[in-house]
Amino acid sequence: MQTHVVRVPARESELGRFRDHEGPNRLEEWCVSAADSSRPSIEALTKAGAHLKNNDTPVAFPTETVYGLGADATRSTAVKGIYSAKGRPSDNPLIVHVCDLQMLRSLLGNAADGQEITLPAKYKTLIDKFWPGPLTILLPNAQPSKLAPEVTAGLPTFGVRMPSSTLALSLIKLAGVPLAAPSANASTKPSPTAAHHVKHDLDGRIELILDGGPSQVGVESTVVDGLCDPPVVLRPGGISMEELRSCPGWENAVRAYKDHSEEGKAAPRAPGMKYKHYSPKARVVLYEASYNAASDGIVSADVESANVTQNGHPQNGDEKPARRVGVIRTQRWKAAAGLHVQNWREASPVAMEVDKSGYEVYTGDLVGASGHVIGELFDINLGKDTKGIAQGLFAALRELDSRDADTIFVDGIDGELDIAAAVMNRLRKAASELRS
Repeated sequence: MQTHVVRVPARESELGRFRDHEGPNRLEEWCVSAADSSRPSIEALTKAGAHLKNNDTPVAFPTETVYGLGADATRSTAVKGIYSAKGRPSDNPLIVHVCDLQMLRSLLGNAADGQEITLPAKYKTLIDKFWPGPLTILLPNAQPSKLAPEVTAGLPTFGVRMPSSTLALSLIKLAGVPLAAPSANASTKPSPTAAHHVKHDLDGRIELILDGGPSQVGVESTVVDGLCDPPVVLRPGGISMEELRSCPGWENAVRAYKDHSEEGKAAPRAPGMKYKHYSPKARVVLYEASYNAASDGIVSADVESANVTQNGHPQNGDEKPARRVGVIRTQRWKAAAGLHVQNWREASPVAMEVDKSGYEVYTGDLVGASGHVIGELFDINLGKDTKGIAQGLFAALRELDSRDADTIFVDGIDGELDIAAAVMNRLRKAASELRS
């Protein structure tokens, strides 16, 4: 199977719009004008929509969070294509993406008396404030359900969100069906925030990747369950706990997720709860913000015990094989994370580095306690801004993987009520070892 990457070059405002821009019917109907059909961007989305409607091979597309791997959520054969392409466990449920409230209501079904089932009142304040956007809500699955059973993985509920990407909304509208869409990466790998990340993971497994540029949020949506009391957060993401608690009915929302995989448990209620996720090939050592010994950088003993390359050779007469060490800096560490390096320089681009990243990569010769060069260090600084860290995190992990780092040291950040909770959740699930 040949994988094609199709760039969709258009300003967001050109792709579609809600019929009513404000008021109680603001999210009622997403429109793509027939008069725009001759534009290259709309033509590309129309073809992709037809593929989704009529074929079983999923399509990768950008959202504001990460790139998604979409398929018609109403057809089992199409949804199975997602699990096959990703290598995803079949008991891990998928999030349904809709373009407007009309499409969402079509999934809710009717009560026994024939009346249309409405959205639970507790969600209305969240929808008004955060949709379209990086928020997924859990709803009761209708009986009979229009969704393929593979979407819910046997659960009585389904997760749904309305993305804020106008490209994603227009694609769903043109497909005419809700899209089941997990992140468009190989299962367990870091989520993709650019089209070339998808190509790297799924080349030959899918036919089409829509390239809409880099994702703006960088971590997946927040998943909440308002069907219980108190309401709970099942997965931290682009909407923080602090933001949720500012909404009426959600003041007492609590956390219902763990920052590690829960294998062996029952089917997860939301994606990202059960299995190891977001992991690069390299061993990841995460320094928690509470680890005071790491206020200036990496503990030297950790570097001395870092993995070595499979083909590592002694350098400068040292008896130790070469190491390839990656560093992801955030709010505490200085350049090179306090390690002794020589020949400090900006790193040359790698083949995967297609889109301009929000960070630069530097490298140097890593010097061990013996005074000899023991390997090479690659340094990425994501900056101190939490949103910027979230946006660049997955790309940084992939960048260091592409440079064949054997061990990646990461400076963790503090905060459980803002997007830092999502960043640390992903890092803890990716980490091989924690320093706390």
